[in-house]
Amino acid sequence: MRFDVSRKEIRKANVPHEIFLTNLIGNHILMTVGAGGLAGTFPWIMAIIPLTSFSLLGYTLWRARRSLTLDPWYVMCHWQVCARRSRIFIAMLLMLLFIMTVGWLGYSYLGWMKEAVMALIAGTGILPVMVTVLVLIIIESEALYHANQARLPNWVVERYPNPDAKVIHEEKPAYYD
Repeated sequence: MRFDVSRKEIRKANVPHEIFLTNLIGNHILMTVGAGGLAGTFPWIMAIIPLTSFSLLGYTLWRARRSLTLDPWYVMCHWQVCARRSRIFIAMLLMLLFIMTVGWLGYSYLGWMKEAVMALIAGTGILPVMVTVLVLIIIESEALYHANQARLPNWVVERYPNPDAKVIHEEKPAYYD
């Protein structure tokens, strides 16, 4: 649905999506590539990536909760959209952390081969996180576009109803017929 909102509200509604996309693209893709070059001599540099990610995700969740009482309805709804996707990404990162812990325990205490641990971590941990990052980039890019178009998904409008919201009715484009 499309709503009648001010440009100021649209700019504020862009913020959560921009933070999330910065985390996905800037941190999880660009920083990973950049820090990966230094990881051979200084392996702890890779710790910057999850620390930054969990900080940004935590801020998004905190700010989304705060927006329930602080922000205008349209802006609050976009924070909630971003918080929902942040929870999905946190779950994926925690799954990766769990798999890495299982691999470390298997290598340290159960005598697993190093190659088996790397295959476990890469195949069942890193690959799903990479796919999730790519899918979330696409979804969040679309959400950012929709925020600029004063649109909200139907599930958000149903979950956080606002009787005072002014809906702009549009005709469907011809290609929907």
